[in-house]
Amino acid sequence: MDLRQLQSLVAIADHRTFSAAARALHTVQSNVSTHIARFERELGATLVDRSAGKLTTEGEVVVARARRVIAELNALSADVASITSEITGNAQLGTIGTTGRWLTPLLLDEMNERHPRVRIVVTEATTLSLLPLLFTDQIDLAIVNLPQRDPDLEITLLFEEDLVAVIPCDHPLADSERPVSFTDLAKHELLLGPRGSNLRGEVDLHATDAGATLTAAAEIDGVRLATTLAFQGYAPTITPMTAIPRWAEPSNWLMRPIAEEPRRFVGLAVRRRGMLSAPATAAREVLESLVREHIEDEPGLHLPTER
Repeated sequence: MDLRQLQSLVAIADHRTFSAAARALHTVQSNVSTHIARFERELGATLVDRSAGKLTTEGEVVVARARRVIAELNALSADVASITSEITGNAQLGTIGTTGRWLTPLLLDEMNERHPRVRIVVTEATTLSLLPLLFTDQIDLAIVNLPQRDPDLEITLLFEEDLVAVIPCDHPLADSERPVSFTDLAKHELLLGPRGSNLRGEVDLHATDAGATLTAAAEIDGVRLATTLAFQGYAPTITPMTAIPRWAEPSNWLMRPIAEEPRRFVGLAVRRRGMLSAPATAAREVLESLVREHIEDEPGLHLPTER
């Protein structure tokens, strides 16, 4: 087997058809078909179900390892180039949207200053969506909600963030100017994250500690979407401070602190196995330094405290 066979299989997994895979690889469909056919003969297994247009079970197993091989080869090339010259190559970062909004511009500027030959590729998604990308080598680093207890992950706590309530102005909770408590919030239906998500778990834990049980008007798998819906008057929500853009001027909504002062925890996740490439290592170092340098510029963010 050779690298072209691995690349062809990954391209089919990502783009679903032989023709789309060929376009992504800047080649013709016949070449992709030839590489896959040879790969299948060498392995003695069918990797692509042509009639259904998807990978077989064997193909899914092979493509997972193919991604790792390609990632390691790319990292090898980048590492060698970085020894002989300045750091060169791609660093692929996944980030939750609320953190990405304020940290990505800083990262792009700083990387351009320190490592101009490193190309940053940013993927924005929820924590639940980012972790599979991290485990399949489609991203190098992931900024995620904590806690994460997978033994295959190395986690660095980046910062803590205040959780606040966003309340439509015509809602009963808007009548008081004091901070709202979880007991107050439990009397109303809220926009909450889906059960099983990290933020929902943390919010429910804080509520339980306060002797309250929260009720969902709807479960929204997207912090910024839930916050926007609260802006528009759908229902109150509990959200991190960074979900509220600086340019968002309260008109028919307001923000209230929560009496119990809950926080969420945001960290940087990398795989324990393997080694980060030189570009990814550089991006990690810059990210961590930027958080320390700029944390005070963002309302509601705090460096990790001793616990």
